[in-house]
Amino acid sequence: MLEQLIKIGLSENEAKVYLALLELGSGTAQQIAQKANVGRPTTYVQLENLMKIGLVSSFEKETTSGTEKTLFRAEDPEHLKNVVEKINRAAKARKDALSKALPELGNLFAAKGERPRVRFFEGMGGIKAIQNEFLKTANKLIEGITSWDDVLQLLPAHQKTYRPKRIKKGIKTRMIYTSSRGSILKKEDATALRESYLVPADAFPIKADVAVSGNMVSLVVFKEKPFGIIIENKHIAETMRSLLRLAVESAKKYSN
Repeated sequence: MLEQLIKIGLSENEAKVYLALLELGSGTAQQIAQKANVGRPTTYVQLENLMKIGLVSSFEKETTSGTEKTLFRAEDPEHLKNVVEKINRAAKARKDALSKALPELGNLFAAKGERPRVRFFEGMGGIKAIQNEFLKTANKLIEGITSWDDVLQLLPAHQKTYRPKRIKKGIKTRMIYTSSRGSILKKEDATALRESYLVPADAFPIKADVAVSGNMVSLVVFKEKPFGIIIENKHIAETMRSLLRLAVESAKKYSN
C-alpha cells in the first residue's frame, strides 16, 4: 500500500504517516511517529502537509490533568482524489508554461549559432543504428568511402538487409571502396541505385567507413571492437561532402 500511495503522489514519509494514522484512527504526533517509524520533527512536517491536502485534521482533547493536547485524525481516503487532481493541474500548468517558453528558448538557442550534435555508438547494434539513421534522412544521396571486405566481414547480410531498404526509399549512394575481390560492385550499380569506384587497398588503405548525407556525417570502425560516431552539422557535412567528391574525381582513373 505504501508504494501505491507514493505512485498516487504522496512522498514516502507522507504515505508512512497517513497509513499509521489510518491504523491508529487518531493520535498524538509522538504516537504517529512511533507507529510510522518516522522522526518526530519530520512527522510534524508531514502532518502539516497532509492537512493542507485534506487527508488529516487536528483537534484538541482535554487530558485528565485539565490541559489540552493536539491530536490528529486520518480523513477519508476519498480525499486522495484531490491529490491526483492537484498533480494533474500542476502537470498541465507546467505543460502550458513549457509551450509558452519554448519559442523564446529556441530563439536563445539559435542566437548562439548552430551547435554540432555528436552521438557515439558501440557494437553491432550501434553500427546498425547508424545505418538506420541514414535511412531516415530526407536527403536522397549518401556519399562515402569504405573497405568492402570489412563491411562484409562484420555485416555478412548487408546486401540482403540494408541495401533493399535503401533502394526501397529511393536513396542513391556514391561510394569509393577497396576490395580484395576486385570490382565486384560495378555490375550491380544500376539496379542498386549506386555509383561505385574501386581503388587499390595497397595505395589507399581504408581503415574506417566515412559517410555523409544531408547535415549528417558518420565515421565507423569495423575492426576489433566496432564503434561509430555521427556528427550533425551542416558546415562539417558540406566540407566532408566536398572532400569525398574531390576523392571521386581521383578515384575515377582507377575504375576506368
